[in-house]
Amino acid sequence: MRSTFMANAKNIERKWYVVDAEGQTLGRLASEVAAILRGKHKPTFTPHVDTGDHVIIINASKIHLTGNKINDKIYYRHTMHPGGLKQRTALEMRTNYPEKMLELAIKGMLPKNSLGRQIFKKLHVYAGSEHQNQAQKPEVYELRG
Repeated sequence: MRSTFMANAKNIERKWYVVDAEGQTLGRLASEVAAILRGKHKPTFTPHVDTGDHVIIINASKIHLTGNKINDKIYYRHTMHPGGLKQRTALEMRTNYPEKMLELAIKGMLPKNSLGRQIFKKLHVYAGSEHQNQAQKPEVYELRG
């Protein structure tokens, strides 16, 4: 009888990928990157183990949103003080905090537990076309579609 393969820390191989966000749609890019971070593209995927790869996203400031979301979509945060609800439109987020915009979209697609927090640490987002991870020799990842 054969047993199902279960990945563990000893037999996980991690790669580094670079994804160019220029002209990409926010949600489509985020869902594909979340799958890479999680390791769902590998045949050795195990749900309760972090089997994913590192992802570097460049040109986050050139991300695209469909429809009128650039004006209508609102990002909320709270200061935890009375009356402390703050809000920003997607246009403000893209111009001032493009890394945060992508991070929030991807983080929402990861598990909401300690495994999800561990997986999220493998994401590196940069607003421009330069990144600080040249030493890891990342491969260029071509997105579907």
